[in-house]
Parts: sequence; C-alpha cells; structure tokens
Amino acid sequence: MISKTKPMTTLEEKRKLNFGILLDIRKNKLLYVMLLPVLIYYVVFHYAPMYGAMIAFKDFSPRLGIWGSDWVGFEHFREFFTGPYFWRTIKNTVLISFYQLLFGFPAPIVLALLLNELKHALFKRTVQTITYMPHFISLIVICGILKDFTSSEGVINDIVAFFGGERVTFLLEPSLFRTVYVSSGIWQNIGWGTIIFLAALTGIDQEQYEAAKIDGAGRWKQMTHVTLPGLMPTIIILLILDIGRMMNVGFEKIILLYNPGTYETADVISSYVYRVGLQDFNYSFSSAVGLFNSVINFVLLISSNWLSRKFNDTSLW
Repeated sequence: MISKTKPMTTLEEKRKLNFGILLDIRKNKLLYVMLLPVLIYYVVFHYAPMYGAMIAFKDFSPRLGIWGSDWVGFEHFREFFTGPYFWRTIKNTVLISFYQLLFGFPAPIVLALLLNELKHALFKRTVQTITYMPHFISLIVICGILKDFTSSEGVINDIVAFFGGERVTFLLEPSLFRTVYVSSGIWQNIGWGTIIFLAALTGIDQEQYEAAKIDGAGRWKQMTHVTLPGLMPTIIILLILDIGRMMNVGFEKIILLYNPGTYETADVISSYVYRVGLQDFNYSFSSAVGLFNSVINFVLLISSNWLSRKFNDTSLW
C-alpha cells in the first residue's frame, strides 16, 4: 500500500505546483510580459549558441557545416593542454582575476561606506556623479586615454619625472601591464559598483543605529557593527558571482592594450581564443579553449556557492 500511495502523492504535488504557477501567471500577467524580452535575450544569445559548442569536438569546416565536419573527440583539448601557451594563459588569467577580486571587489564597498558617512548632500551627489562617469565612457576611448596617459610623454610620467623618477612607457613593460589593467578597471567601475551597495544601505533598519547610539557606539562602531553586517548578504552574493566569472577576463580591453612584447603577462584565455579563432581561423581549437574556460567558471561558481551556503547560510540557490 505504501509503494502505491507515493506516486499518487508526487503526482498531486506536481498538479498543485503547476496550478500555482498558472495562477501566478494569471495574476501577474504584466510582470511576465515584462520578463519576456529578458528570457528571449538569454535564449537567443546565451542558450541557442551552446549548440555551436559541438565544433570543439570536431574538425570544423564552414563548407561542411557542424554536422558534416569530422568528429575528432578531445583532440583539440589535448592540443591546448600540451601546447606552449597553456600555462601562460592560465597563469595570466588567474593572476589578473585574482588582483581584480583582491583590489577591485572591496573598492566599491569602501566608497559606498564613505559616501554613506557624508552628511553634505550636494558634496555626496557630486562625488557620486564624478565616480560614475568613467563607466559610461566607451572602452575604446578609455584605452586611448590610458595609452596617452601611460606613454613616455604622458601625464603619469610627467608626475614621475617631477619627483625625480625615470620615464617609462607602462604598456610596453610586461611587469607593469597587470597593474595598469587592474587599476584602470577600478577607476572605471568603482562608482558604478557602489550603486548596489548604496541601495542595500537604504534597507538597513535605522532603529539599529539608534540603539547603537544609545549604547554609546560612535560612527566607527556603528559602521562595523550595524552597517557592515547589514551589507554582508549583498557582499556575499556579489562575491559568489565574481568568483564564478574569475576566468572571464574580457578580451576587448586586453587586445586594445596589449602587444606582442607584453604577451608574457597580458595574454589571457579570452585574448588567446580571439587570436586563434578569428585571426588564425582555427574555429574548433578556439571553441575547445573557450568551452574549457566556461567549465572552469561553472565549477568555481558551484563551489563558491556551496561553501557560502555551508558556512554562512547565504547563497544564490
């Protein structure tokens, strides 16, 4: 009798769930209509192209198409793993991502905390506007500014020379490329990143601050015992997402700034895929490298979410 009732219970639960979903769609039609363009975007540009990942396992020829090309299995993966650029691209990608996470992730949090302490509304809005502006500048323009500022006759070298230092073209020095890349990324995105944290700050119960003041807590104590704990769920969620994107160092900025002389420290997986796939027309090999990169990101995302749920009870799912 027990074995017969279990499928019935499961079936009833599924019916109730389906009924609840249909009821929710009927009640919130406009919200689902607003959600539809987002779903279409992800289906068309993120899920449908996954079909093309099959060419990573084939010797792809545009003339023969995906199905007509010969199946080679893991040959392209083995070629990448045993190739001369495997460790270089992995090392550069991990180091740049690590530096971005180490220095770039806390920067918007610190700025949001500082802005939250400002009492002069006009000055606060002015600082926010100035820090937001670089985010809206085209990446090509940003890279052009960086090349001008870091050239041997640029503003940065003028300052260095004023204090008695030697002029150096930063983007021609392999040892300085990561510093320029990460620091410019912080400058470009720090203001935009504060938006989420400032929004999270508005959700903190003001009565907690009043209680802290009654207990004799100063502004520093209020920040460490009220503000930061209130921000912690948002910080953890964004940290999990950033860890899940660790291997996705964008190739656009890299290829606009690097040159063959700095490949040693600047060449990452995405720029390597771009060169091999679009410049050398080796589509299958570049797809295999890109697929490997995506799998690593997926593992990092799952692992970081599991660790967060285990130790902090905060997670994406």
